[in-house]
Amino acid sequence: MITSPVLSHNGYRYVEEGHATDLPPLVLLHGMLGDVDNWVSTIDALAEQGYQVIVPLLPVYDLPMNMTSVPGLVSYVHGFLNAMDISSCVLIGNSLGGHIALLYALAYPQVVEALVLTGSSGIYEVEMGSSTLRRRDREFIRERAALTFFDPIHATDELVDEMFEIVNNRGRAFRLIKMARSAQTETVTDRLSQILAPTLLVWGKNDTITPPDVAKEFESRIPTSKLVFIDKCGHAPMLERPEAFNIHMLSFLRETIGIPKLHSTSSASRLG
Repeated sequence: MITSPVLSHNGYRYVEEGHATDLPPLVLLHGMLGDVDNWVSTIDALAEQGYQVIVPLLPVYDLPMNMTSVPGLVSYVHGFLNAMDISSCVLIGNSLGGHIALLYALAYPQVVEALVLTGSSGIYEVEMGSSTLRRRDREFIRERAALTFFDPIHATDELVDEMFEIVNNRGRAFRLIKMARSAQTETVTDRLSQILAPTLLVWGKNDTITPPDVAKEFESRIPTSKLVFIDKCGHAPMLERPEAFNIHMLSFLRETIGIPKLHSTSSASRLG
């Protein structure tokens, strides 16, 4: 559970750890059925090493219906970064968050210094049956949640309760289906060669949603990419194998953008 306060600025809600440094901030993007809590271990690991970490709360289920799509979330992230006066950043995304990061890097290459993608959609993902979810069947929801992980023990009662609440809210369930369909159609396969930012692909070797061949396809098409697999790990390495995920990510960040030095001014001046 995240312990950092949820901050608000210009109508955007986010969590922030660390202070402004000489390096671009790290912006973490969660997946479709995820939230800021998915990044607890990663936020701590990055902040401990001196990086400035910013995690927007993505309104996956709260956008206007005509904006409920992957491009709609890309527009939201663009508005967020502008509101935060962020002109350069590293984007780190899981699942749908990775898809958003990819589309953002294609649309605004001058902003994205580097990418870290894990279990990203954008090429293809296995259909999770979001259009036919048995909304009242809690055990069915538990089975769907367990598919995210190599070890189903990570499909906790808390996670199942959160998913159950989402799919039993009519407006949110409809947006979930609409967003899932958008993720299936907004593929980036043929445009990946245009991504010039250094890219780390961290993949669960046992990911059944975006299987290993998806990761290999990303690696073959993104010119400056590096792929690492984590064994006994599913679709969300930062949740299931956080220590291994953080080690790979920190090594990549040190190689690509460097080790941060604290600025004299803090980002706290934005608050209020």
